[in-house]
Amino acid sequence: MTRIGILTSGGDCPGLNAVIRGAVLKGETVHGQDFVGFLDGWRGLVDGDVMALDRSSVRGLSHQGGTILGTSRVGPYCERGGPEVIRGRMAELGVDAIIAIGGEGTASASKRLFADGIDIVGVPKTIDNDLDATDYTFGFDTAVEIATEAIDRLRTTGNSHKRCMVLEVMGRHAGWIALHSGIAGGAHAILIPEQPETIEQICEWVSSVRDRGRSPMVVVAEGFTLPHMDSAHSTKGLDGFNRPRLGGIAEVLAPEIEARTGVETRATVLGHIQRGGSPTGFDRVLATRLGMAATDVVADAEWGHMVALRGTDIVRVGFDDALANHKTVPDAQYQEVRVIFG
Repeated sequence: MTRIGILTSGGDCPGLNAVIRGAVLKGETVHGQDFVGFLDGWRGLVDGDVMALDRSSVRGLSHQGGTILGTSRVGPYCERGGPEVIRGRMAELGVDAIIAIGGEGTASASKRLFADGIDIVGVPKTIDNDLDATDYTFGFDTAVEIATEAIDRLRTTGNSHKRCMVLEVMGRHAGWIALHSGIAGGAHAILIPEQPETIEQICEWVSSVRDRGRSPMVVVAEGFTLPHMDSAHSTKGLDGFNRPRLGGIAEVLAPEIEARTGVETRATVLGHIQRGGSPTGFDRVLATRLGMAATDVVADAEWGHMVALRGTDIVRVGFDDALANHKTVPDAQYQEVRVIFG
């Protein structure tokens, strides 16, 4: 019997538990596999900290947000880690292979472990939807729904006070959440990292909306920059991967908009609300399918691969191809909606 260790690494998002459930149910039923979960991501693998996973422990998990396994920013190549340590931990626990669920950082670490001889497969996770190898990642649809609801709610209070409302959503390098939620919520301007816009242009859109007797709604991704900015706005230090912690560009734009247009303007930073709560139906289905497919990859011993969505099919992609490109919003896709701003 093959014993598989599952871990969730990096930022959490809705759908992680559905992946775990899908993997355990199909792995046990179809392939006769046995499962344990490494606690707190790579830390649990390095330290040998596990919990048992079986049908009873994953019962009813599809609708739960977060991850029952926990997560952390600890990497497998931390000071006390490395391939020899990990190989030893796997031997102690009788674990034959690893399913690593995470984003770009997790996939990069998995690729390195595979090169060092660890039998590992991946499941992609990021609410930013910025992995080019898969059409959609679970968590994205939920984040868009949350952001869309926030736009709907901000619009009513904005209309009541005749204010301009600026909503900041996540998106370090890719503006997919801002684009999709902005379109769904009928935003009057959508600002994304891929497309710098001048403050003059933004204010022109806001003024146009005000002149029609409407209350302007602006959606901005956290990674958006004005043309004069060398990098995305950050005042909160570095994260666990030594990247600047982004957040606050809406609070930079709001006073500028108010000063230049005379429209009272308020900023809202949605932040980690986008990561929390129950996944949408779409994300539950996608996450379950990806978890089930990961056990097939293990059964076929096709190590060094990630499962991905292409159209309506679940396919297998090598880590090299999975990490080759970021999926950013194409210029043509932004331009087709930009014409209706203001």
